[in-house]
Amino acid sequence: MDLASEWKLRTGLAEAGSAEMDFHGFVATRSAALFRGALVLTGNREAAEDLVQETLERACRKWRTIAAKDAPDAYVRRIMVNLANDRWRRFRRMVPHQDSGERAVAGDEYGRIDSRDQLVRALQCLPMRMRTVVVLRYFHDLSDAEIAADLGISPSTVRSQLARGMDKLRSQFPALSGPSPRQPTEGTR
Repeated sequence: MDLASEWKLRTGLAEAGSAEMDFHGFVATRSAALFRGALVLTGNREAAEDLVQETLERACRKWRTIAAKDAPDAYVRRIMVNLANDRWRRFRRMVPHQDSGERAVAGDEYGRIDSRDQLVRALQCLPMRMRTVVVLRYFHDLSDAEIAADLGISPSTVRSQLARGMDKLRSQFPALSGPSPRQPTEGTR
């Protein structure tokens, strides 16, 4: 079963004839996931809310066409990525916020929040396509083939962009990307 059929069955809209109800159901089921992706793509809550709103506005205008597609979710994600690319091109001359270099201490909840903030900032420093590939893989849990279809690139390009993006992120977080500490193999006395 394809994603579109599964979505229609899950939301109970397979028999509903109203395009408006279909769109409202889509928004109800997918807006949280769209927001999470937009938040990582943009780096701040207000811009993410604006991006999701503009994405859904454009999707609503063409909903009959989108709903007829095999994967309306992928189509709407593509709208969001294109809008994010447009915004990034407009604002790429802005200087990114400099990292203070402080790392979170284990068990420090505020430090974990700071680490998440640093991760989002590090994602913002990646080139847009690389950032988009990382977000679609790790925040939307899509496969190489799905990302390639969404972005109109080959799966090998997805893999290379993902590998280079992860290398850049790991270089900004060396303490977090190293091998995990070894656990003792035998008990202590």
